[in-house]
Amino acid sequence: MLKEFISSFTLKVPRLADFAVIAILLALVILAFSPNLLTVTAYKLSLVTIAAWLGYRVDRSVFPYARPHKYLEEADIQRMEGGWVEADNNLLMGALATIRRAIIVAAVILAIALGA
Repeated sequence: MLKEFISSFTLKVPRLADFAVIAILLALVILAFSPNLLTVTAYKLSLVTIAAWLGYRVDRSVFPYARPHKYLEEADIQRMEGGWVEADNNLLMGALATIRRAIIVAAVILAIALGA
């Protein structure tokens, strides 16, 4: 019972947290080699990080029911039930949704980076 109680307080790492850590590490490298460029570098890194998050949120809000992992989960269920054609269709839709999300995120990052 105590183990279940303690396990209910697990810390969930937010999505894209690894990109924030990488951006901080790169900023520290810039600080070590060229401190006068740190402000420009921090500004650009923050813009790209914010743009990646914004692109992800744009995709989620424009296509709320076409999330890539939902198609893949549905394909797994259909394969277990023997619906191979439907499963293949869902796998294709999941791949297309993943490509769509990547294009939207890349477009937002480019738009923000080129506009700044």
